[in-house]
Amino acid sequence: MPAAHGPVNILRGIDMAVEPGEAVGLVGPSGSGKTSLLMVLAGLERPTGGRVRLGEADIGALDEDALARLRRDQIGIVFQGFYLIPTMTAWENVAVPLELAGVRDARPRAEAALAAVGLSHRLLHRPDQLSGGEQQRVALARAVVAGPRLLLADEPTGNLDGETGRAVMDLLFALRESTGATLLLITHDKALAARCDRVVAMADGRIA
Repeated sequence: MPAAHGPVNILRGIDMAVEPGEAVGLVGPSGSGKTSLLMVLAGLERPTGGRVRLGEADIGALDEDALARLRRDQIGIVFQGFYLIPTMTAWENVAVPLELAGVRDARPRAEAALAAVGLSHRLLHRPDQLSGGEQQRVALARAVVAGPRLLLADEPTGNLDGETGRAVMDLLFALRESTGATLLLITHDKALAARCDRVVAMADGRIA
């Protein structure tokens, strides 16, 4: 990746294939390149070399508008920070990707997604009226509401206490199972990674 003092090689010769419907746990120390890999897979960062494919789509060949449509229609992302829109209610936050796609039944689909994560009683609450665990569940509902092919989760329990984090991860795996989405989960928790079909370790920008 470019930097003011010259290129910085964060990812180094990554060669990895993930099968449709597979759950992959990505582990490694801080600074190993896990989040950078996720950002490249989501089309949020462009690699300086190589190729990234999602199905038939060559992500590196897409312009910004096409990348935005790809993320909207095929990729759900859950970050450690919840990134909810503070002025919107829970159902409005979840409905955003549907409304951007021009979906007519955005509200009932958003409400169904919130029901799936146990938040039917919180539809009209704004983020500042929700606990951390509830905010992350809203973020989960938003990530899956459009039926993405790929779920990317970057330390989704990092801001939650242990019990709440386990409940959120149970929901994530249940949603992945019910939708058939491919899952790439970044975590420092080896026990959590072991719940995936396969674990991939990274170190110094490479697959270890």
